[in-house]
Amino acid sequence: LNMSGSVMNISEHLSCPLGFGHYNAVDICILETVVIVLLTFLIIAGNLTVIFVFHCAPLLHHYTTSYFIQTMAYADLFVGVSCLVPTLSLLHYSTGVHESLTCQVFGYIISVLKSVSMACLACISVDRYLAITKPLSYNQLVTPCRLRICIILIWIYSCLIFLPSFFGWGKPGYHGDIFEWCATSWLTNAYFTGFIVCLLYAPAAFVICFTYFHIFKICRQHTKEISDRRARFPSHEVDAAGETGHSPDRRYAMVLFRITSVFYVLWLPYIIYFLLESSRVLENAALSFLTTWLAISNSFCNCVIYSLSNSV
Repeated sequence: LNMSGSVMNISEHLSCPLGFGHYNAVDICILETVVIVLLTFLIIAGNLTVIFVFHCAPLLHHYTTSYFIQTMAYADLFVGVSCLVPTLSLLHYSTGVHESLTCQVFGYIISVLKSVSMACLACISVDRYLAITKPLSYNQLVTPCRLRICIILIWIYSCLIFLPSFFGWGKPGYHGDIFEWCATSWLTNAYFTGFIVCLLYAPAAFVICFTYFHIFKICRQHTKEISDRRARFPSHEVDAAGETGHSPDRRYAMVLFRITSVFYVLWLPYIIYFLLESSRVLENAALSFLTTWLAISNSFCNCVIYSLSNSV
């Protein structure tokens, strides 16, 4: 950055959500730029690594959830690529002729991609639920063909649910608020926000809570049964049965549960603020910026969880 020219250009022409006064507007814009550039790099590098690992390790494809994990990786990669739009806008000021269209398209794409991630997490929880509750018929229920159809439906549904925002009915999120038009002219709508919550956020959260509650309940029951058998019949056969039973499924479910938990921990502040701002209860530019990019940072956190939770 040219500290004497470009940064002042940024502070004068671009929306700086965190700026509270003229004296620190330049510093705030630099801080925003650093945050967005860093997240963009981490998201792209991390998800390229995940995709590369899946490409070089064919054994990982034996897991049915690999279909959804790879879909999430591609969606998160596209999130990082999309983040190049505000990154380039901050580093090099454009004329702003098509700022409204750029803002709408950017907000729509990011919302669709994160919807795909959320739906994939819900499908992963259902997949693990079927694997543990119906182990004998699981291979007949969950086939590669059905998984591909499910992924296609996820993409179609995610594209359709945010489409009304293009016709003036609300705003899908704050992802484009780095542009001035998004921050000042594109307002949220309580009905559209409720529509998104009822058809996306709430169903996905309910499915995930329901499935993981029953998964861990069943695993706990099996662990208790195995412990009781070991106490009554201390033999190598029982030990072997216990080691090859539901323990791997439980460990695998724990990894996926961590991914899901981190996702909702990072997205919950964004969803809460989205609801409050749509209802005109709270409006704060700093909270908008922080909750938005905290949520987007989840696209990189998944990669970290994969590596820390499972060395394979």
